[in-house]
Amino acid sequence: MSIEIKAPAFPESIAEGTVATWHKQPGEACKRDEVLVDIETDKVVLEVVAPADGVIETVLKAAGEIVLSQELLATFKEGAGGTGPAPAKPVVEDAKPVVDAEQMLNPAARQLVEENNLDASAIKGTGRGGRITKEDVLKHLESQPAKAAAPAPAATTSPSAAVATAPAPVLEGQRPERRVPMTRLRARVAERLLDATQTTAMLTTFNEVNMKPIMDLRAKYKDEFMKRHNGTKLGFMSFFVRASVEALKRFPIVNASIDGNDIVYHGYQDIGVAVSTERGLVVPILRNADFMSLADMERTIAELGEKARDNRLGIDEITGGTFTITNGGVFGSLLSTPILNPPQTAILGMHKIQERPMAVNGEVKILPMMYLALSYDHRLIDGKDAVSFLIEIKDLLEEPARILLDL
Repeated sequence: MSIEIKAPAFPESIAEGTVATWHKQPGEACKRDEVLVDIETDKVVLEVVAPADGVIETVLKAAGEIVLSQELLATFKEGAGGTGPAPAKPVVEDAKPVVDAEQMLNPAARQLVEENNLDASAIKGTGRGGRITKEDVLKHLESQPAKAAAPAPAATTSPSAAVATAPAPVLEGQRPERRVPMTRLRARVAERLLDATQTTAMLTTFNEVNMKPIMDLRAKYKDEFMKRHNGTKLGFMSFFVRASVEALKRFPIVNASIDGNDIVYHGYQDIGVAVSTERGLVVPILRNADFMSLADMERTIAELGEKARDNRLGIDEITGGTFTITNGGVFGSLLSTPILNPPQTAILGMHKIQERPMAVNGEVKILPMMYLALSYDHRLIDGKDAVSFLIEIKDLLEEPARILLDL
């Protein structure tokens, strides 16, 4: 019995996708719910699985081709046994590991392999079904210097593999260049960021926060917190999310959005947390953050971050949101002006914690300080509201008890 394998039904916000990787080839046996192909969109990577035990008969959309929602990708024969193990031919056996390794790369891992000119067959996959993940490629890269010292068979080393294991020095006068296509996600992010700068009256206000109270609180309770909440670590992000939620409730205009000539006030706080991935920037959403404990926030942020880096986020996990937090401090940024994430009208930028001499009650003290940046759409939010909102976040962070006492 033949079954049509179609692309998933894309949400209205996604027009098309690209066939990223075929994990099964025509005639190759596969089991029910085994991943057949990855479809890369400008937001998420969608997996298409086998509807039953059987084999793929024909592939109609090759890797790299554009597909539309519900477009036919392949035909599938249910119940067929497939080709099974390949015949014991030396040539086939030598080639098979390379072919299988290429098929087992996920999109993030594939990009790293291509950028570093690596031999995929030399990388051990630890993902589901032996798939090669981004972490596997990174571990392989870290082990390269040690391997480069060992003699490698000259007859089987291709020029690209030689570059990966022992990069040749650039000779004087050479000007090497390398061109790689943007991922769909990165291209879409670039388009949205450019659109935000051109269609909003974006302005940024700054302040600074003394992180010592939160750092002391975290140092005192982090071990007990981890034991109480089954290994969940107490970080700084949950404090910023909680402070943002409280400030948004007190300044609902910052939580609003513009729809034509209307102002839409949201009676809930869905907080987006920006995550940097190999494919580009994604912003998974903490739904109803007002009802989440600090442990729930930390656990959810960790889970969404891991999903983002492994390209496993669902479309419902990155759509919507009423306010965004981005943390450039993890990369060492001391100060920045974050760009809005439309249709949201405000975004909070966190930065590096750095000790600085501060005047406190007429005395100079060394304190761990962080610059905060709030970018906002001046069409909707006045400067007074933006500055007051940021000061509210500062006050809540410098006196965490205010959050518990609703002060």
